[in-house]
Amino acid sequence: MASERPRQASTYVAYACVAALMALSYAAAGTAGSPRLQVLCVLAAVVPAWLLQRRLSFKAQVAQAAPAAEMPAVAAGMPWSLTPDRRALLDAAQLLEARLEHAPIALFSIAALSGPGALTPLNASARRLLAPGRASDPLQLADVLAAQTAERRELVSFETERGTERALASVTALTVQGAGQRLAALMPVESELEAEAMNAWRQLVQVLTHEIMNSLTPVASLSRTACDLLAEVQADLAPDVSGDLGTALDAIARRAASLVEFVASYRSLSSVPQAQPELVHLGELFARLSMLMAPQWLARGGRAVFSVEPASLDVMVDPGQLEQALINLLKNAAEATAATLQPEVQLSARLSRGGRLRIEVADNGPGVPQELAAQVFTPFFSTKKQGRGIGLAMVRHLVHANGGMVRYAKPVGAGARFIIAF
Repeated sequence: MASERPRQASTYVAYACVAALMALSYAAAGTAGSPRLQVLCVLAAVVPAWLLQRRLSFKAQVAQAAPAAEMPAVAAGMPWSLTPDRRALLDAAQLLEARLEHAPIALFSIAALSGPGALTPLNASARRLLAPGRASDPLQLADVLAAQTAERRELVSFETERGTERALASVTALTVQGAGQRLAALMPVESELEAEAMNAWRQLVQVLTHEIMNSLTPVASLSRTACDLLAEVQADLAPDVSGDLGTALDAIARRAASLVEFVASYRSLSSVPQAQPELVHLGELFARLSMLMAPQWLARGGRAVFSVEPASLDVMVDPGQLEQALINLLKNAAEATAATLQPEVQLSARLSRGGRLRIEVADNGPGVPQELAAQVFTPFFSTKKQGRGIGLAMVRHLVHANGGMVRYAKPVGAGARFIIAF
């Protein structure tokens, strides 16, 4: 209301100037026989004419400077233009809103200073996290965030369509317009943590294999040389001594060769070539896998089911690496169902609710114990007696190299279920 008064006063001045000019013009016309009075009328009209000209030029400048977005406000009777301070505040608010909307972390508001409260997404990252295809249970995510202690950062886990994901959560308590609430920031770090873990394991494997091979290679070579020397002098030795030496050297040679082969298998983890992505038609890939793997399951009295929905699904990956990852998962399923009377494996590909490609390998074996599920992708870890712990570690390495993620998912019934998402 206060900003309206100067505008009204300015309008009244303009009206007064127009009235004065009209009155002086009428007076000058009535004094046509007196040049002196006409000059006085002209001089008197200079002041109102000057004021009116200033008012009109000011309005023209404002009309040109006012943005198109402000014209409706002007038409509605609001001030002709914002002051520089207000314009600066408006620009700062719009800039802050844009930064908040596109922040790389998910921001939420919890409508309570403590305990459960309504969870409201505040930016695009938060809305995407709650959209179909990401968090499978938004209420569970709300409970996880509400349980966090204010002013602390903690690593939390929540279920998504791709499996369990971890994120760094930070909660701050504040009061806005007299209402207490909490601001929760959630930064997904699952991919980063897995990438760092894989790099650490790869570097460890490189060091271990290098050092072990440096020691095993001469041991294997010397044991073979010793066996050859023993054969040359065997006639000069007592039979029992010759037999014992032969057995010992043979055991050393065999064990060294076995260890060399064992270590060489782990070296493959650190020597996977760079992925060469190309458009892969999943129907054709699954057909090749069916020709390769299905007969083995049929020979055991079981079956292998391969399905792609829709049939036109394709993905941009390295075809050889994705095929190797799926073969490893199918071999893992075959080993897990070795004692199952009617073994079955299902390899399926479809689009998840979020439009992401989801490839699933499920079997009807005994499954993975819940307490060991988090370790199945760790190198050297295996639940099998003769397992080396390299198959699933290689699967994770190959999938990550092609921009995907692999998870062990809790099966609906019996068996094990692995999900690859791109």
